[in-house]
Amino acid sequence: MSKPVSYIADHLRRVLIDGGSAPHTAEVQWFFKEEIQSRGWYTKELRKLARRFGRVIRREEGIDYLIGVADNLFHGNVLEEKILAVLLLEPFVGEFTAAHFKMFEEWLDRVSTWADHDGLVQYIIGHMIVADPRRLRRVFVWSRSGNRWRRRAAAVALLRGTNQGLFWDEVQQITQALLKDEDDMVRKGLAWLLRETARFDGARTMSLLMSIRKTAPRLVLRAACERLLARERALVLGR
Repeated sequence: MSKPVSYIADHLRRVLIDGGSAPHTAEVQWFFKEEIQSRGWYTKELRKLARRFGRVIRREEGIDYLIGVADNLFHGNVLEEKILAVLLLEPFVGEFTAAHFKMFEEWLDRVSTWADHDGLVQYIIGHMIVADPRRLRRVFVWSRSGNRWRRRAAAVALLRGTNQGLFWDEVQQITQALLKDEDDMVRKGLAWLLRETARFDGARTMSLLMSIRKTAPRLVLRAACERLLARERALVLGR
């Protein structure tokens, strides 16, 4: 009989506590400049841990059991527990279903920082949207949410697609939807999306930026222009 998923999740929590680094914990606290609990792990080491356990759990217990372990970990405010949850699942994202997508969407309400948010949205949710573009309609629902992390997800979830030359219409629509958002986390998410879109579709992104240059927050414009030519940046920023 299989052990409860909580047993495995708690074992992984103990591994994180025992293998953490006090100096790196302090670095993480300084970096985020907000209340966050950290065990002091570097992402490279977390990936190794996730590979070691994820493959065994998937082989021995199946994908739903592995998702259950990750779901248990993605609670609370411990950064590494949430990142580990995402890394455990990342290699198996092609196996996930519509029901799993709905569950991962609900995880957005458990997000504590941009770090666990962006891991979840980039590695899991964004991949699933590319795999089934019918899920794109959810980003427009998120853009109207009162939850800052769902609104940020409306932009960040498009990154994987825009890096493949997809979702241009959605990028334009989400830009308009989030343009007047006053939350810095949302603005930075939108800026990130526009910067990456410019990397792969500079001409059209330049046109979009010129159309919003008088109304967009300066933070968004500056970051969005980073991959443009100097003369293009000057035009967008009005120099």
